[in-house]
Amino acid sequence: MNDKITFEKALTELEEIVRQLESGDIELDDAIVAYERGAKLKDFCTKKLNEAKQRIDKIKVDSDTVTTESFDG
Repeated sequence: MNDKITFEKALTELEEIVRQLESGDIELDDAIVAYERGAKLKDFCTKKLNEAKQRIDKIKVDSDTVTTESFDG
């Protein structure tokens, strides 16, 4: 996966791949390549979301003190 890709670009590309696959207007070999790319993008997005959640879990400002609290919202 390209280290320069952003979450937003990866998500947009993944959405386009899903549209192509759902349309059925794609050759089998191309569909397999697209599916493989989609799986990599999905993993990348999941990793980025988990990293963001961990950062949110670590930071909660309560008045003048910083405490750790899980954000499940």
